[in-house]
Amino acid sequence: MPLVRIDALRADPARLDALGRAVHEALVETMGFPPDDRFQILTSHDGRTGDLRFDDYLGVHRDEGIVYVAITLRAGRPAERKRALYRRIAELAHAYAGTEPRNVFVCLTENTSADWSLGEGVAQYAPGPAGG
Repeated sequence: MPLVRIDALRADPARLDALGRAVHEALVETMGFPPDDRFQILTSHDGRTGDLRFDDYLGVHRDEGIVYVAITLRAGRPAERKRALYRRIAELAHAYAGTEPRNVFVCLTENTSADWSLGEGVAQYAPGPAGG
């Protein structure tokens, strides 16, 4: 169950949708998430009231096509699957949204089962006394 946040600069609704599809499909393909396990926050920043900042860190030249993808998920996946995820997100973001792979910045944050409530005020992955 990943929670995905995608932030892009001056992205119209079609581009945000394409980026959301790219990330979701990559998660399904590389991490084995079910196709109906989609929880995304898609945000476009206009450059005036909201902005994205970036530099050419580690020799990667970024420009205003930058997309930040923050994924929170339960811990336990091996590094090779994470590398496959990063690669696939970049490939699909390019194919679906025209985003250059150099502009796809991904950060995974891992947590435990008890860190999730999927609704109803219950920790569905880590139930405890009185329903969790």
